[in-house]
Amino acid sequence: MVTICNYISIRNLLQERTAMTTILHIASSSNLHNSVSREIGAATVERLKEADPDAKVITRDLVQHLVPHIDPAFVGAMFTNHDAPELALSRTLIAEVMASDILVIEAPMYNFNIPSVLKAWIDHVVRGGITVKYGAAGVEGQLKGKKAVLVLGRGGVYADGPMKAMDYQETYLRTVLGFVGITDIEVVIIEGVTMGPEKRAEALANARAKIAMITSRKAA
Repeated sequence: MVTICNYISIRNLLQERTAMTTILHIASSSNLHNSVSREIGAATVERLKEADPDAKVITRDLVQHLVPHIDPAFVGAMFTNHDAPELALSRTLIAEVMASDILVIEAPMYNFNIPSVLKAWIDHVVRGGITVKYGAAGVEGQLKGKKAVLVLGRGGVYADGPMKAMDYQETYLRTVLGFVGITDIEVVIIEGVTMGPEKRAEALANARAKIAMITSRKAA
């Protein structure tokens, strides 16, 4: 079981470890067979592995292996005992993030926002006193130095035009990652995929071109 003492050990290991890269791959689409975010997310990880064959990949599929939403027992333990059994999964998820160098987060847009399974994962990972701390200088994220690639699938077009104001997907993920100290963020958007086969193919081609560009930078 991961305890608070393990967090200290993990941090020490991170400071001492070699140049091996660890990639944390988060999948959250409920579409298991035809998801553009899953397709491009997998391609992103594949390109990162091509650039760094020794990289280790940790995969968290939040649909096939559900992370429960936080409940009263979780909240009660969070403010009283960080080592409580109710927080065991949270400690494991945090340890995975702490051990990673690059986060590849797939997120389809559901009702203008992220899937609830991804929000549940975030609620387990964003923890006061662990991944974010409050001090005299204010809020300080504890996950600085990590990189993130957001792979965002959308049926419509939200990057520009009248629907842009309804995009709470990218804005929320950027905000919450920045809150814990992750500000080196690249975004791959696959949008308009329900607007016909030609638009879908174009969106996928553009996304693959984008990941070819950014994965070379991330692996550098």
